[in-house]
Amino acid sequence: MMLTVLLVEDHTLVRSGIRALLESANPEWRVVGEADNGQSAIELAGKLKPQLVLMDVAMPELNGIEAARQIRTGAPDARILMLSMHDDPQYLSESLRSGANGYVLKGAAFAELQTAIEAVMQGQTYVSPGLGQRRDESLPRGGEPLVGEALKLSAREREVLQLIAEGKSSAEVAELLQISVRTVDTHRHNIMSKLEIHSIAGLTKFAIRHGLCVLT
Repeated sequence: MMLTVLLVEDHTLVRSGIRALLESANPEWRVVGEADNGQSAIELAGKLKPQLVLMDVAMPELNGIEAARQIRTGAPDARILMLSMHDDPQYLSESLRSGANGYVLKGAAFAELQTAIEAVMQGQTYVSPGLGQRRDESLPRGGEPLVGEALKLSAREREVLQLIAEGKSSAEVAELLQISVRTVDTHRHNIMSKLEIHSIAGLTKFAIRHGLCVLT
């Protein structure tokens, strides 16, 4: 059965390597699109409607966790498999909360990635065995969404927060998001008000802690 894949990874060589491995492993696995940041991933997912989004967690401009939340809206039928170098349970938990169907550590062998792809395409949730019991601790229970502090913010506010945490100025944020500087400043004020955090350093710590700005 043909499997269409959107590959999202900000390092070109890594992305090329994964693509080559996928397409050589199974002639029916076809990479239909590539993106190097979360913003592009959202746009391509909505346009291409891939069956699988294979996405890095740590990316500039918009991380994989936040991108997964928005892809769930634009391409609800896509399965999302996260790739990460982080074995921290916070990143695992936030990935699953965002709507991801699986989480594979980048240190895994390619055979594990194949297993993970097959599992999520069969409707299962896959988490790298290296994460041990963290899988059970991180999975949402009872069918109810787990709402973190970050979800006090709108999708746009979370985008602005990540860019601020990455050290970008209001003008740079405005250019990236194609909004006015005044709108950026309004978002920043609203973010600080909602989170009751009143410094850029505090916002940066919050963004990292909640998986909005992932350290590479």
